[in-house]
Amino acid sequence: MKSVLTFIVLIGFITPGLRGAKHPVPLDPTTDAAKCLECHEAKTQGKSVHSAMASGCLSCHEIRVNRDVTRVKLTTATSLSLCLSCHADKNASEIQGKVHNPAVRHCLECHDPHASGNKFQLLKATSGATKEENLCLSCHNTGVEVPAAGSRHAALDMGCETCHVTHKTGDRTQREFAYHLTKDAPQLCLDCHDSKDEAIAKAHQNQPIGGADCLTCHDPHQSAVPKLLQKFLHQPFAGGSCDVCHAPAVDGKVVLTQQDTKSLCVTCHEDQEKKIETAKVPHPGAAGACTDCHDPHAGRSPGFPKPDAVGVCLSCHSDLAEQGQKAYPHQPAFGQSCSICHEPHGGENSHLLRTSNVNPLCLECHGPDAKPEKLEAVHLTTIFSGTVKLPEDYFRAVVRLPLKYGRGHPVEHHPVVDQMDPSDVTKVRVAINCLTCHQSHASAQPNLLVKDQVNGMAFCASCHKNLGD
Repeated sequence: MKSVLTFIVLIGFITPGLRGAKHPVPLDPTTDAAKCLECHEAKTQGKSVHSAMASGCLSCHEIRVNRDVTRVKLTTATSLSLCLSCHADKNASEIQGKVHNPAVRHCLECHDPHASGNKFQLLKATSGATKEENLCLSCHNTGVEVPAAGSRHAALDMGCETCHVTHKTGDRTQREFAYHLTKDAPQLCLDCHDSKDEAIAKAHQNQPIGGADCLTCHDPHQSAVPKLLQKFLHQPFAGGSCDVCHAPAVDGKVVLTQQDTKSLCVTCHEDQEKKIETAKVPHPGAAGACTDCHDPHAGRSPGFPKPDAVGVCLSCHSDLAEQGQKAYPHQPAFGQSCSICHEPHGGENSHLLRTSNVNPLCLECHGPDAKPEKLEAVHLTTIFSGTVKLPEDYFRAVVRLPLKYGRGHPVEHHPVVDQMDPSDVTKVRVAINCLTCHQSHASAQPNLLVKDQVNGMAFCASCHKNLGD
């Protein structure tokens, strides 16, 4: 019992949030809100006052007096749980979609709980060019470090909330919700830019752009090159050689220099045409028009997949789109690109995987001997002998498994490869690979365990029947 009391006392000393702040003057436990405001009246003043203030200080705080020491603490263990007692709709664990990271558990990183000079009790405004002025720039560096020869969207000066709604969530596979936009492009862009404007038409060589998605060619924030052009550019487009692919528009419609898009693309990309036609495992989607999957001008990732490197696949693979709604999506599958693991134009292995069995595929990133190579000039990292390109900081958060001789995960000596029969080493006694325990795309629980199971002894017992005997 003594040790338990000692532990509780220690926890009180090292966790101020649990014991509350020591009040500078003694208070009676029955002190009311009116008494609080004699000193803290400033908490009720500001352009934006928290509606909870009308309920009184003691709706969120409580007074504790012990041995003549007064402490004032929250009525809940954490500020998050207190906020959610009223703002239950902001509970990230129950929201379907991508939640803005601070909003997952750190309300007070953005909001003052009492009053502020900014709407929604924000600590700072959401406009301004420096992190001292702009709350969003406390975490984001958007528009701050534009290269000398680059470009910056003037809309940044209007404030981030011009285009974004921080707490907006929905289908994470839809750009509007993935980036918390007020509305999706091009409608968002057209609020400020008139596609029929003479200068805009001239800049686009009078090609019909009224229904085009502006973000396929332009970055909405900043670019290393003029005109806010995207990071990856198709060479004819980058060089201004539009006439390589386009003839003058007729009756407001695009006219190509070849009969159709595929005939046009293969004049330069014969290697991809051959791969599509000769693949042992063909991808039916690759047999159609190239522009079904690729934007012909530019994109945010190599190969210009549209609308992005994940959405390009989910438009056909609706079953996987449903997987993406689970609470714990596999980051490369839904945050990067399906083509990290799959050959998009056809391949030699089942499910179009880049390897003949699953373990080498997973260990390309998670193995102890994984050796991604950096392309310093373009700020990318490559795997699979340079065929897959990833952001340069991608491996910063990737878990490396301490495997040796096919053992070592999830605990020391645990095997991750097939276990052979000692009496006949040509036969598999127990088949094991990464997918024995993990799902490859998403899970309702952390760790991507199969059948959305919780990480615990019950999961292990599904294989180890005598566990705990």
